[in-house]
Amino acid sequence: MRYFLAKAIALMALGMALTSGLAEKSPFITLSSTTSIENSGLLDYLIPRFKDRTGIDVRVVSVGTGRALKLGETGDTDLILVHHRPSEEEFVSKGFGVKRREVMYNDFIIAGPPEDPLDIGEADSVERVLTLIHKHRMPFVSRGDESGTHKKEMELWGLAGVDVQQYSGSWYHETGAGMGTTLNIANGMGAYVLADRGTWLSFKNRNGLALLFENDPLLHNQYSIIEINPERHPHTKFKEAELFTNWLASSEGQQMIASFTLDGQQLFFPNALPQ
Repeated sequence: MRYFLAKAIALMALGMALTSGLAEKSPFITLSSTTSIENSGLLDYLIPRFKDRTGIDVRVVSVGTGRALKLGETGDTDLILVHHRPSEEEFVSKGFGVKRREVMYNDFIIAGPPEDPLDIGEADSVERVLTLIHKHRMPFVSRGDESGTHKKEMELWGLAGVDVQQYSGSWYHETGAGMGTTLNIANGMGAYVLADRGTWLSFKNRNGLALLFENDPLLHNQYSIIEINPERHPHTKFKEAELFTNWLASSEGQQMIASFTLDGQQLFFPNALPQ
């Protein structure tokens, strides 16, 4: 009896070891992507199809664009999917990334209290919107986290001629958090906020917020993917990462991006150019 029990235990241990070994050998890549994409559910929609096609899994690290770029610089990711062109071009020019490839876009919107006390819905430009908020010292909530959304917001304040840092803690509030948390805080404060449309559409707690301003060309929100340079970080999985980039930019990947909707609304629009 002891012999058979010992043999059974040994076989179970061997099976677990083999399973563990296979799991460790299962190919995967690490993708550092923005919270706006992760919160939308797009990657959960795309990755299973890519894995079916290639056998390669994609493990997502959801952070802001600034943090994703830092992970790329240190070689702690295989590729990044972000949305701030100046930072992306600098990243590639410094040799951290191989190439920058645009794959999709959506846009930013400005939300605020439904009663819209400043009538920003009638404004003719996003610069005018921000000028009104500054002039009347209305509460505005910023991510303040070096994300792509935060970087875009800073550019827009600059175009409006407003140095918001001098108002930090008065009418201008920085959360240092992701888009969902920032929207929740803006909702609680009855404040204005800049958000990407994808997160806005997937955000459920918006009884105290309304979409007030949109469709300014300056609110265009381009997403690009960049593989980490294997010459800088030889341990990264460049070939596998390149497969994901090429698939995302392929007709199948682009069609899947276009077909991803929430409550009947398309969240992202494919725009990858042929190689």
